[in-house]
Amino acid sequence: MTELANNGRDCSSVTVNFTKLFINGQFLHSVSGKTFETIDPRTGEVITRISEGTKEDIDIAVKAARHAFDFGPWPRMPPSERAKILMKWAELIDENVEELAALDTIDAGKLYHMCKAVDIPTASNTLRYYAGAADKIHGEVLKMSGQFHAYTLMEPIGVVGHIIPWNFPTTMFFLKVSPSLAAGCTMVLKPAEQTPLSALFYAHLAKLAGVPDGVLNVVPGFGPTAGAAISSHMDIDKVSFTGSTEVGREIMQAAAKSNLKQVSLELGGKSPLIIFDDADIDKAADLALLGILFNKGEVCVASSRVFVQEGIYNEFEKKLVEKAKAWVVGDPFDPKSQQGPQVDKNQFEKVLSYIEHGKRQGATLLTGGKTLGNKGYYIQPTIFSDVKEDMLIAQDEIFGPVMALKKFKTIEEAIKSANNTRYGLAAGIVTKNIDTANTMSRSIRAGTIWINCYFAFGDDVPFGGYKMSGFGKDSGLDALHKYLQVKSVVTPIYDSPWL
Repeated sequence: MTELANNGRDCSSVTVNFTKLFINGQFLHSVSGKTFETIDPRTGEVITRISEGTKEDIDIAVKAARHAFDFGPWPRMPPSERAKILMKWAELIDENVEELAALDTIDAGKLYHMCKAVDIPTASNTLRYYAGAADKIHGEVLKMSGQFHAYTLMEPIGVVGHIIPWNFPTTMFFLKVSPSLAAGCTMVLKPAEQTPLSALFYAHLAKLAGVPDGVLNVVPGFGPTAGAAISSHMDIDKVSFTGSTEVGREIMQAAAKSNLKQVSLELGGKSPLIIFDDADIDKAADLALLGILFNKGEVCVASSRVFVQEGIYNEFEKKLVEKAKAWVVGDPFDPKSQQGPQVDKNQFEKVLSYIEHGKRQGATLLTGGKTLGNKGYYIQPTIFSDVKEDMLIAQDEIFGPVMALKKFKTIEEAIKSANNTRYGLAAGIVTKNIDTANTMSRSIRAGTIWINCYFAFGDDVPFGGYKMSGFGKDSGLDALHKYLQVKSVVTPIYDSPWL
């Protein structure tokens, strides 16, 4: 196993400028005056203290968002003007890419070079995509059977509550905010308590870009307080959540018990990667390793279950272990690092507990399974073989660098195993046979199927799950439409030469 890489940079070289709640265009202390620590997962040390939003702060933020929606310019602005502001915001993001990348690195343990090259530029491009869609929101003219004229309007749904996770702080922020802003909504967003830093910086840039006060409110806080207040608020019209299935269920219950607000959920995953005998073994091993180790396994669509056809299994396993042992785990500011620390101590200990479950339940540990370094939350890439489908490591979402490897014989067996999960977020297929690819892609119950690739996302491509992975789509025009509601308008017509 490669030694822990470290280039010696500490968080003191990253300046944190925004630590308060952002409500109605202003940075404010919380009503209670409480703060909480945000921790650098590289060291376990405190970066800074953040104002802690609770129900009282959510109430104030919702009031601001409601006033901005009911009386403010944003929903009434020509869509082309909204688009200009979103474009300006995207430019400001590009101008601050290094600082934003550094914030996500110290807060979430993400690789700095990946944040700088991928996460932050992708976020600004997502803004541009939805800016381009803002003036293309159209209803339909409908043909009725009687003497009536009918058409539909697409109207913004109102005040939206966004609750986002910690694994992709920037990406998730803009997957939620971009389409809802383009639709003309106003909103209250709660970033994950583990990773609030970049969200507050984005709020600052939104203000500079010209987003009117009250349209975007960012309230850091904890799920049982701030998150629960959003889910149950009587003046929020929709809540969009990405996170665990358990919390998603609580949000649905709160929405039902309050004002029956609309809900969209992107939840957990236990995604299969199915590799057939005709695959290029070297490329398949690279894909499998990327699928579980990218972002230290803290990915909802991580290919945590890898099924390999028996004809190539032994050679594949050998190649996979060899590559995993060469994988570089280390300080995420070090450009040589391929994997940083888990996001916090809780996630670190959760992953280690699943590794122990795998050992106890009889899976074979091929490589990894241990921590690295004497500080921070680093875990070796870990691969288990001889995994039975009823084992916890084969059923539960671990959200860490832990792969469950299994052999299969027939395509029918592969389909059955792939679907043997309560989740249905994504799946990967590696084969050179188009018939196999077509059969598998139509047989697996998951929202995204990747054929001979993995993690291939795009602004045009709807993303969301089946089964207990949730419902509602992020990305694509589907995401825009979930922040709109359809109104039908009907009027009589008289003495028309045709109906």
